[in-house]
Amino acid sequence: MLRRLSLFLTALLCAALLFAAPVSASPIGVRSIALESTDEGYVANADFDVELTPRIEEALHNGVSLYFVVEFELIRPRWYWFDEKTVASRLQYRLTYHALTRQYRLWTGTLHQPFASLAEARRVLGRVRSWVVLDRDQVAAGQTYQVGVRMRLDASQLPKPFQLTALTNPEWTLESEWKRFAFMPVAPVSRRLDDGANR
Repeated sequence: MLRRLSLFLTALLCAALLFAAPVSASPIGVRSIALESTDEGYVANADFDVELTPRIEEALHNGVSLYFVVEFELIRPRWYWFDEKTVASRLQYRLTYHALTRQYRLWTGTLHQPFASLAEARRVLGRVRSWVVLDRDQVAAGQTYQVGVRMRLDASQLPKPFQLTALTNPEWTLESEWKRFAFMPVAPVSRRLDDGANR
């Protein structure tokens, strides 16, 4: 009896996924991404356009925390074998709304910033600056790599009932496409310091 019930529920879930409405264009877009060389390594600067669907905005206003993840990956192409993913990094944000103060808060780790409007919170959420993604010893100068960056809503962090809804409802699919580009590190310029002895 339990096995039949389990098979029925599995078939029902598969049917829901099969006949679900097609996913519309993603409300998250990648406007720009760049890697900047520093003394310690490379930092990523990125700009995303972040929009929330009506269902997600409603859940936020009802007290559901929204977790967003910015993902970075570095791939080394290999002609003789599959490409090698050499680096994978994640940056997590948490967006909350407090009904008593009517404030939005954007968290990174234990730090948070308050906002009076959702539009302002979304603007800051979509602006990633000085995110350290690579140490210098993780890449070789002159080697060509493939870089990929995207942002998405982390549905696994939602409350359990919303996680199931996110599997079947396209309004809960919130992610950008992977933005990919070729990246070639350059050797750091060594600075020659004159001590004045040879003058």
